[in-house]
Amino acid sequence: MRDGPRREGSLKVRVIRGRNLAIRDIRSSDPYVTLSWRNKRVKTKVMKKNVNPEWNEDLTLFVQDPSINIKLEVFDKDTFTPDDPMGNAEIDIKPLVEAGRKELGTLMNNDIIRIVSPNLRNYLVGDSKIHIYNGKVVQDMILRLKDVECGEVELRLEWVNNMRDR
Repeated sequence: MRDGPRREGSLKVRVIRGRNLAIRDIRSSDPYVTLSWRNKRVKTKVMKKNVNPEWNEDLTLFVQDPSINIKLEVFDKDTFTPDDPMGNAEIDIKPLVEAGRKELGTLMNNDIIRIVSPNLRNYLVGDSKIHIYNGKVVQDMILRLKDVECGEVELRLEWVNNMRDR
């Protein structure tokens, strides 16, 4: 049995929406989001001509070490040229994993377990709440994209411990 931050599990991410994403085509963009951890990568569908897309799409990454951040990138899909970058951010999942390991006891739906505040090391727009949702520990967040003139991405994260790590 292993203990500490090297615990394996699945990170379920609901990519909810983008807000005020950068324009990379003439009047709009065709954005999609990628999430990666080491050499594993998953992506959303492309939203045509939309700088405020609503994906509401679930992505899952198997993570062997939650102390390594998840990389989020937004791209503009192009047909004849490489896709244009529209910003990126990193997701620190350690607070969510730690909260998911705690005994939930009598916590009810929407009870807050922890609040993660914006700081110089994360990309949070505002406070990120880790709470109970339908009996599961989830974290809601809005990330400010870096290396771009504007844009935010809203997410809901859920950590699922690997069954081998009883």
